[in-house]
Amino acid sequence: MPALLNVLPPEGRDRLMELAEERTFPAGTRIFEEGGRADRFWIIRTGAVDLDLHVPGRRAAVVERLGPGDLLGWSWLFSPRSWHLGAQAVTPVRTMEFDAVKVRALCDDDPEFGLALTHRIAEVIAHRLKSARGRLLDLYGPSAGMDPDQDQEC
Repeated sequence: MPALLNVLPPEGRDRLMELAEERTFPAGTRIFEEGGRADRFWIIRTGAVDLDLHVPGRRAAVVERLGPGDLLGWSWLFSPRSWHLGAQAVTPVRTMEFDAVKVRALCDDDPEFGLALTHRIAEVIAHRLKSARGRLLDLYGPSAGMDPDQDQEC
């Protein structure tokens, strides 16, 4: 999947990058919590971030690991603008951070850019949904914890 910045129109990408602020997170930092207010997003420059999903009665399930070039956070774009997953830095992480209000204003001012950004984020959402579904089936599906070589009774 191409990185976010690679698929944006050049002029819009340049305007977006004018809004970027460098931000770092030490390993182990909780970047955001599921259900919290989504008012910014990040593009990871270095390091790794785990996305996790709250599972009632169990510890959070890691559904995907993000790395350099990946978009961290998409919930800022859609109402109710609350995080659908949680995120934690696995290693020290360097990012470019973007204020959601400013980026939404940029999308309103430049509809071509806004459409390209929205399409790319929709692709990210589809990928993450598929990844989360697969991971949850691995962890909690009917065959979770069973030896694949063991005969199963019907």
